[in-house]
Amino acid sequence: MTFTIIVLPGDGIGPEVTHAARQVLDAAAAQTGIEITYKERLIGGCAIDRLGTALDEATLAECQQADAVLLGAVGGPKWDDPTAPVRPEQGLLALRKGLGVFANLRPVRVYPVLVDASPLRPERLQGVDLLVVRELTGGLYFGEPKGRLRQDGREGAVDSLVYWDYEIERVVDLAFQLAAGRRGRLASVDKANVLETSRLWRQIVQQVSRRYPQVQVEHVLVDTAAMRLVTSPAAFDVIVTENMFGDILTDEAAVLAGSMGLLPSASLGGRGGGLYEPIHGSAPDIAGQGIANPLGAILSAALLLRYALKQEKAARAVEQAVERALQEGCRTRDLGGSLSTRAMTDAVLDRLSLEDSF
Repeated sequence: MTFTIIVLPGDGIGPEVTHAARQVLDAAAAQTGIEITYKERLIGGCAIDRLGTALDEATLAECQQADAVLLGAVGGPKWDDPTAPVRPEQGLLALRKGLGVFANLRPVRVYPVLVDASPLRPERLQGVDLLVVRELTGGLYFGEPKGRLRQDGREGAVDSLVYWDYEIERVVDLAFQLAAGRRGRLASVDKANVLETSRLWRQIVQQVSRRYPQVQVEHVLVDTAAMRLVTSPAAFDVIVTENMFGDILTDEAAVLAGSMGLLPSASLGGRGGGLYEPIHGSAPDIAGQGIANPLGAILSAALLLRYALKQEKAARAVEQAVERALQEGCRTRDLGGSLSTRAMTDAVLDRLSLEDSF
């Protein structure tokens, strides 16, 4: 069985961590008996430099036809002019929209051996294993009208927060499915005391909940959710929320794990097998130094194996190899260690065995 994966290394440390993810994917594929063909393409700042656009139509078409897309990160100081007509982030938004992925899954797990890497007290981190499901195609990032305003010599700006019922229903339904397969608890995060879109969101959640009587659902205002993520994070199982809230809350949740370099993500729905990327940015300050933490990208590869290629045993084997490496003291600099990107990747590869997975 042969699969095609489009690799979009992007900018900054993106090429370094996607290379690590490819090495692990190849090792898992060899043990599974599948074959993976890669096609590497441009996105973000490097695409602007070469092609004049953050994502060209030919690349997007290939991504739509592929079995999965593996992404590094986009952006950097070189392209950081907010007034520029073409920006790296436009490539990412166009990719998500072109693929039709509407649900971003971000698992957050605290490894017991890494509790000291988090600024939170160890007792607050015990048992933290949550999943954030972020709506990905609606909200402020895509709402119209959007732009600058000028009136009576003054300048303003407008961004529109728009959600339709079907956009909410499909991501909420997926979140209920995921909660039913976990511990049966779903927290829906909104701002229903202020926003009309959140009142519609809460209405749809209540309707969908009738299909899943086995799932306990609660409605949590976003400010309360932000507080509870640092005071009692283990109380969460699955969190579902709109686009911007999810973007902010998942970065906050990264503090629980000890480093953004640890956290993977999968964007599902729509055409193809989905989009897989670590949640961290391009980290231009350490790009090219060989010290980036590859684990977020490697764990994203595990999600790719699980959701896109349907290789559950291989996915578990990768996750267990990462956990073993951490348990045995392997650390990159962001985790208080000294291992290079390559050495950390080798540590995972040395412990990767499908025969030992369970």
